[in-house]
Amino acid sequence: MTENVISFVKTPPTGPVPDVAPTVLTVVPDAPPAPLVPLWVRSGRAVKTAVTHENTRSAARAVARHSLYTFNGGRIVARRTWDGKTGARYERMMRTAEAAGNLEAAEEWEERLQRFRQARHHRRMDLLHAPVEVAKGIGVGVGVSIGVLVALGVVMAINNHDVTDVITPLKATIDFIALLIRIVQVTWGTAIVVGPLLALLALWTVGSKQQAAPQWALPANVRNGEGEPVTPSIVVKALRDLGVPALRNAIKDMGDAGASMLGPIRIAGCGVEVDVTLPSGVSTNEVQGKRRKLAENLSRHEHEVFITIPVAARTVRLWVADSGALDEPIGPSPLVTDETMIADYTKGRAPWGQDLRGDMAALSVYQRHLLITGLSNQGKTVALRSLALWLALDKSVQFWIGDLKGVGDWNMFDGLANVLIQGPTDDHVIQVTEMVEDAVEEMNRRIQAPPGTVFPALIVIVDEAQMAFMCPVVDDEKRPYGGSKATSRYFMAVRKIHNQGRAVNVLMWQGTQDPTDQNLPKLVREGAHTRASLALGTESQARMALGDKAVDGGAAPNMLRPGLDQGTLVLASSGIAIPAGQASITVRTHYIDDDAAEAIIVRAKAMRDGVTTLRVVDSGEQRDALADIATVLGDKPRLFTQEVLQRLAALDADIYGGWTNGDLKRALEPHGAEPYKSDGRMVVGAERVSRAITNRDGEGSASAAE
Repeated sequence: MTENVISFVKTPPTGPVPDVAPTVLTVVPDAPPAPLVPLWVRSGRAVKTAVTHENTRSAARAVARHSLYTFNGGRIVARRTWDGKTGARYERMMRTAEAAGNLEAAEEWEERLQRFRQARHHRRMDLLHAPVEVAKGIGVGVGVSIGVLVALGVVMAINNHDVTDVITPLKATIDFIALLIRIVQVTWGTAIVVGPLLALLALWTVGSKQQAAPQWALPANVRNGEGEPVTPSIVVKALRDLGVPALRNAIKDMGDAGASMLGPIRIAGCGVEVDVTLPSGVSTNEVQGKRRKLAENLSRHEHEVFITIPVAARTVRLWVADSGALDEPIGPSPLVTDETMIADYTKGRAPWGQDLRGDMAALSVYQRHLLITGLSNQGKTVALRSLALWLALDKSVQFWIGDLKGVGDWNMFDGLANVLIQGPTDDHVIQVTEMVEDAVEEMNRRIQAPPGTVFPALIVIVDEAQMAFMCPVVDDEKRPYGGSKATSRYFMAVRKIHNQGRAVNVLMWQGTQDPTDQNLPKLVREGAHTRASLALGTESQARMALGDKAVDGGAAPNMLRPGLDQGTLVLASSGIAIPAGQASITVRTHYIDDDAAEAIIVRAKAMRDGVTTLRVVDSGEQRDALADIATVLGDKPRLFTQEVLQRLAALDADIYGGWTNGDLKRALEPHGAEPYKSDGRMVVGAERVSRAITNRDGEGSASAAE
């Protein structure tokens, strides 16, 4: 390391230099000195910093903006002047009317153009004779003026007795004219300088009012446009800049700058709605395919603009949300706020949420199979459960529920659902499959009933149904539980319910994730009458969830924002009011948390006589048939023998799954509780079974199922 030695000599301001030793300061640097940077490099960095500085960019934008205001203002004034002097305006209006197919309006504008041309011809012919007429007018005017002034002078001379007063008025007039000439001479130089400046200021004013500058040069608040109201000019400009040549050219040729394309802009919920009639040569799918660009042209995010197809031909309906409005909650469900609400499966509608216009979205579930799909953690289970919570307030409706997620989302239905299976394993899939197959048997029993028999609704709910379709387990007969083949037990059971269940009020509700052909077969998804989808990843998934018709009509669940649009779904169903001409509707569903759901179920249980929820238990254990029969009877005084067999099978399919009416009779007859007829049908009486258990326990006997 090299030492740098620096000597300092303290010298007084005056006098001789004292004989002192110099003070030596030794500095040892900690690091080698920084390399020298060439001056031109440092200058380049300074220039780069100055160019990239925000103040510099703002100043450059301001200069460009105000310069373009003036230049484009001149273009606007020139075009207005040209329109006023020529028939260009009438020609544009004719082309607009012809493009819209309005021949009557086109003929009217043609007549106006002819009248304008005739009037212009008369004015030009008058200009040919104008110089002679002007000269005659000036001569006559000057002569009359001099005569008047001389007459006035004569009157003054007579009155003043001074003959020189005869020319006094004429002289005064000449002096006044000379004064005006002098004023013009004095102010002419200033006018030459100020006049052009005033003209430029006028042009700048016109350009600034029209915002006649590129977006990058506009001020930040105008450039961002957050919350900017939707006006006809903004909509037309957004359509013009979509990048569709035919649309851009048509708007350019329209005399009203495209305003005739727009219907009235209506307030619709938390946004506005407008119908746009597209000019000839522009298809609706060309506009639908540019949804993101249209939203950005309207200063909105993509999820804040929805494009649908109304009844009118060659028309798109734009719904534009207020900036940030879709991120606001919609409020609690009426199920939570109205404790007196009841449901009606046949005639009622579930208050599911709100549409984009802010109106209540009420869904009818009467004889409609249901499918809800979407990515994970988007609110699928809550949306499905909300419908079940409403329908639980109809005491006639029965629920068989299989939750293959198994985290307790459906726990509150314990004591209300007749069957409740919760768990994610293959064993739970097997149990859910057998539950759906039991529903098929119940459906067949109802179909075979006498004509006119009315059955209560049986809602079979399978949440996370993709686990059932993808289950790899096979039974003893080598039949797979999952899959989409004719041998698949779950697939075939669902298909049978889809085919005939609605006629006897046996309905299938399914919730599934991330639809594909593997976890949601085509025949199953097309068998649902009500199809709803939350946020999805791709358009192909949207088509699987809702069908081609809905997606071609504007449905786009793949445009929803995962994680941000939780609970917002796109719905295709005949059970909800959808605007005419549209194939789907977007609904923001109410969020009902677990505590609120528990409270609703408590109200639902109070309306019912009491339900014993059957849960699947471990197989292989010894069963007490008499006690199990008493369990499935619950609080009912009696049940049909077929219903007792179904409940026993749900309780333990391995033991009771193959039971018949004869098996049931053999289990009860030794205890004096055999089935008997009531209203022409065989039933099992709860009082007989209870008495049989009491007598058996008193005798110390026991009976176990074989």
